[in-house]
Amino acid sequence: MASTAKDGSGRFGDMRDYMAKTLFQPHRARDAIWDAHQGKIPTLLRYYAGLASVPITRWLAPMGFDYVWIDWEHSAMNIETMTTMVNEAVFLSNGRTIPWVRVPGHDHATMAYALDAGASIVVPQVDKVEQAKEARGAVKFGRKNGGHRSAPSFRYVPGLTDVPLDKDHPLWEIFNRQLGFMIQIDAVWLGTIDARVSMGLPGGHGIVGTESEWLEAVELFHKTMRKHDKPYSGFCLAKGDAFLKKKSYMSMCIVAGDTLKLSEMMGHLAERRAEIAQTQNDSK
Repeated sequence: MASTAKDGSGRFGDMRDYMAKTLFQPHRARDAIWDAHQGKIPTLLRYYAGLASVPITRWLAPMGFDYVWIDWEHSAMNIETMTTMVNEAVFLSNGRTIPWVRVPGHDHATMAYALDAGASIVVPQVDKVEQAKEARGAVKFGRKNGGHRSAPSFRYVPGLTDVPLDKDHPLWEIFNRQLGFMIQIDAVWLGTIDARVSMGLPGGHGIVGTESEWLEAVELFHKTMRKHDKPYSGFCLAKGDAFLKKKSYMSMCIVAGDTLKLSEMMGHLAERRAEIAQTQNDSK
C-alpha cells in the first residue's frame, strides 16, 4: 500500500506529498524516487498494468499503490485509452498513485502523448548513450534546454490548472526540472528477458539465470548502478524475508499485477476440476 515518510515530515505520508498544485499536472516523481533511494521514505510499491483496461484501472485506483506501471509497449491500446488510464489512476486515487507509462519505443510523439496526459514515462530498449540523449530531447521543453518537445498549450486552463507549484518559476521550467536528462536519469530497470534473449540465453517469465555469463552481466549492472548512485527498479514478487532483502536495494518495485492475478485463475480451475474428478472416482 502507500508509503509513509519515516521522519513524519510529509503531510499525508504517501504520494500526495509529491503532488503539484493540481492533479492535472504531473507529480514530482523525481523527488519521490530519490527520496526512496536515499532512505527518506520506504521503497515505492507499484502494480503492473499489463492490460489495456480502463475498468481495471478504475477498480484498483482507490487501493493506493504508490504508482502504476501502464505497459503501452506490450499492450495494444490507442492514445485515448492510455490517456484515460493515466487520468483514472491519478484522479480516482486522489493523487496517491503516480501513473507511469512504458512507451512503445523511442518515437517522440508517443513520449509526448504520455507526458501530456500527466504521466511519467519509461523508455524501453535504451542500449546506448545516443539513445538516452534522444529520449532526453523528446521530453524537454525548449531548444535552450536541449529539448524539442512542444508545450501542450491547450491542456491547461489559464489561471486554473496551469498554476505552478513554485510561483518564482514558469510552469515549463518546473516541468523541465522534473523531466529526466543525462545526469538525472532517475531510475534504471534491467529488462532480464530482453537481455537474456540478446545474450542467446533462455528467456521467459520466472527464469532464474544461473549461467556464469549471466551472473557476471548482472553483477556488472549492479556495480555500475552503485558507481553512479542510480536508483534501481524491478519486479519484487517475493514475500517475507525474501521480499525485504530484495527491496532493500530498490527504490521502486512491482509487487502486484493485473495479469499476474488473473493468471492465478488457471490454478483455481485446475484445482476445482481435480476435486470434481476425485469425487467422481470416489463414487465409482
